[in-house]
Amino acid sequence: MKTPTILVTGATGTIGSALVPALRARGATVRAMTRDPGHVTPGVETVVADLRDPVSVTAALEGVDAVFLNSPSAPDAAALQIRFTDLAHDAGVNRLVLLSQYAARTDSPVRFLRWHAEVEAHVQQLGLDHTVLRPNLYLQALLAFAGTIAQGWFAAPIGDAAVSAIDIRDIAETAAAVLTTTGHTGHTYTLTGPRAVTHAEIAAAISTATGHSITFRDAPPDQFAAALAGFPLWQRDGLVEDYAHYARGEAADVHTSVADLTGHPARDITDFARDYAAAFTPAGTAEDAR
Repeated sequence: MKTPTILVTGATGTIGSALVPALRARGATVRAMTRDPGHVTPGVETVVADLRDPVSVTAALEGVDAVFLNSPSAPDAAALQIRFTDLAHDAGVNRLVLLSQYAARTDSPVRFLRWHAEVEAHVQQLGLDHTVLRPNLYLQALLAFAGTIAQGWFAAPIGDAAVSAIDIRDIAETAAAVLTTTGHTGHTYTLTGPRAVTHAEIAAAISTATGHSITFRDAPPDQFAAALAGFPLWQRDGLVEDYAHYARGEAADVHTSVADLTGHPARDITDFARDYAAAFTPAGTAEDAR
């Protein structure tokens, strides 16, 4: 019997680069989709396609049985994903696993959550065999603060609100489980870490892992936005909206989907801090990182 072929979009991104080996570990046949013709994903078939180029996407979908859909952050990400799902439907793809976001809803004040909800609604009406994954804040997003953390501090407009943040490795392993097993049709799984943590607790975990004192500073939204000056305006404003959502305590619920679907508990902030300690360690003190 032919092993089903799974197309991973965004295969070189944060989630995709963890998902490809997770799928291979489960014996899946993987087709890695990338926009970069110079990037080859080792051990799997690599196809070059861009969500903005329907012809290339149609070619990438040929002979595919299942798809993991994620896309780069863009102001028209919802439209690009919707067009992709239409192309997948037309190509006869049997299964679609959609990466969405925790608390996605069409009336959310957070633009990213509205965009994800729009894609979810479209997939639902298409009638595809689909599953939705809604992960919470990625722990790996902390890597964006690595520069100041190495100096002993980081700041965000969240106060003492707790968030059940999740490690992307758990997102990838959960996606791999859903893509390679049955019984997930029509399900929406909310993916979180094993507990909700404050940013002060995150700072404490990184301090322990690196052996250096790290302090968290609450920051007003305008100061946080100013620190994101290198981002496009739409993305900067969206991130401020994200953090307002976290600060309101709307992302603290803990779900057991990771453990239920993978058979192991979700990674804790202490696990993440230990494994990524080198990224937060000042130059010249790497002996503290593992």
